[in-house]
Amino acid sequence: MNTKPDTTTPPKILLVDDSESLRQSLKLVLEHHGFHVTAAANVADAIHLIDTEPFDVLLSDLHMPGAGDGFTVVSAMRHKYPDAVTLLFTGYPALKEAMDAILLQADEILVKPMPIPELVQLIHDRLDKRRNRQATNIERVASILEREASTTIADWLRRVERDDELTRIVLTEEQRSEHLRKLIQEVVHRLRVPRSLGTKQVSEGAVEHGNVRRSQGYSIPMIVEESRMLQVSIFHTLQNNLSVVDFSLLLIDVMAIADEVDSQLKQTIQSFTELPSGSNFNKFALHHG
Repeated sequence: MNTKPDTTTPPKILLVDDSESLRQSLKLVLEHHGFHVTAAANVADAIHLIDTEPFDVLLSDLHMPGAGDGFTVVSAMRHKYPDAVTLLFTGYPALKEAMDAILLQADEILVKPMPIPELVQLIHDRLDKRRNRQATNIERVASILEREASTTIADWLRRVERDDELTRIVLTEEQRSEHLRKLIQEVVHRLRVPRSLGTKQVSEGAVEHGNVRRSQGYSIPMIVEESRMLQVSIFHTLQNNLSVVDFSLLLIDVMAIADEVDSQLKQTIQSFTELPSGSNFNKFALHHG
């Protein structure tokens, strides 16, 4: 079990930066404002400290020489102390905007140089939010996908409706998306009952989907595009729930999702290409579009 930092003592900050002058000056300033600061010059030293000492806050440069970078340190801190505040510095404002738009485990990306009063206030604010956060708010990916299934399907439909090739086949929303709920349920089950990547398991939803799409006049490229959109919509749902997602198993869950959706796609295509007895439709469908 992970040991939580002692909140009755001054907040403990792990400061990680390869610049000796910055480490020394920032350490002195932060200690002047009541923090207990331990400094590390590289990723290896930082990870060793995380393994041996409790911390309330990580303040790390994003770009450091040698093996690893700021994200490596953040991942180690998140694993050891999930409630710790994690702040990353970058010297590139444009990079900050890009980083804010993607999935990160850091609480915030900061641009150097940041005025000390603002930094100190930000650390205090983040610590207050961490203390007030209820552990019950954290959810596994499976629970989020199950809870947000309708939202995921609606997002998928919006993407499909913007695709000229897919909308050439006129269907109602129900006809177009009726397979998704079962496929998502199978993804959720896969997350709750893990198996090794690449192992085969029959997807009833995928097999049924292939048969239906064949009867509706779809082509294999259209089925592939639908599957790609499903993965995008699933990950978009997760991105919208980052404030509650359990990061400890996020990477494993994301890999399982991709593996399951790919397996479903393969089975859908296999079902789609099984030629009905006495029919020449399959030959047409393979070359359609």
